[in-house]
Amino acid sequence: MNDDQLLRYSRHILLPQIGIKGQEALIRSHVLLIGAGGLGSPIALYLAASGVGKLTICDSDKVDLTNLQRQIAHSTDRIDTPKSISARKTLAGINPEVNVIALNERLDESRLLQLVMDADVVVDASDNFPTRHAINRVCVLRKKPLVSGAAVRFDGQVAVFDLRHAHSPCYHCLFPASGEDQDTRCAVMGVFAPLVGIIGCVQAAETLKTLLDIGQTLNNRLLLLDGLSMEWRSIRLNKDPVCKVCGTGASIGEPMSEIRHMTATPCAGPPNIPSGRA
Repeated sequence: MNDDQLLRYSRHILLPQIGIKGQEALIRSHVLLIGAGGLGSPIALYLAASGVGKLTICDSDKVDLTNLQRQIAHSTDRIDTPKSISARKTLAGINPEVNVIALNERLDESRLLQLVMDADVVVDASDNFPTRHAINRVCVLRKKPLVSGAAVRFDGQVAVFDLRHAHSPCYHCLFPASGEDQDTRCAVMGVFAPLVGIIGCVQAAETLKTLLDIGQTLNNRLLLLDGLSMEWRSIRLNKDPVCKVCGTGASIGEPMSEIRHMTATPCAGPPNIPSGRA
């Protein structure tokens, strides 16, 4: 690191769990962030500020006036600007050393497979279950750690699925694609503005811990927040041995359909936890 970097990241370097070696590891790292909205905004801001060297942001949506109540990476003068481009401009003002790749595109199977392969950690800040399941499938296939979050109304959740480990459950173990849960979108249900900041910050923290291999991540756990009472619950997760994605009944080789909603408002709410999955 040069002198400017030593000053910029000095508060990280003072932490014995990080130090110079850890900060250099962050500078060499690559995170794939899918979604640049309510959750994606604080995730991107803190990853860039922390010195993650390369950050690929995927989002095919544009900034809308209704986004500005909670999506802090964007501003009024950027309405109708692609969210990935808007986020890149904001991050450049925070830390110009970070290489931000802004992808304003819908991702098909081959593209997602390519992007996940090149990343050290994948962060899901998308807003619908088909997209989340598609990301999960590719992370299982590529054995990449996945940091997942969701928020709607006053309820939020975060989990880490470290798919480098055979014992780790995947997103499908917790929320099977064949389940009856429906997307509950903030456009209909509403979302408390600070909630996405809280959940997004937890996702950023879990991403950094995973990159640095420090502490205890949320792998094998689901963290739930009731924003009205400000009470947290941590639920132990178990791998489903017959999961169709990561278990003995896996059909991961089947073709995935095109991911059509890489949008930026991650407000598909936490669904009911299926019995036997937690």
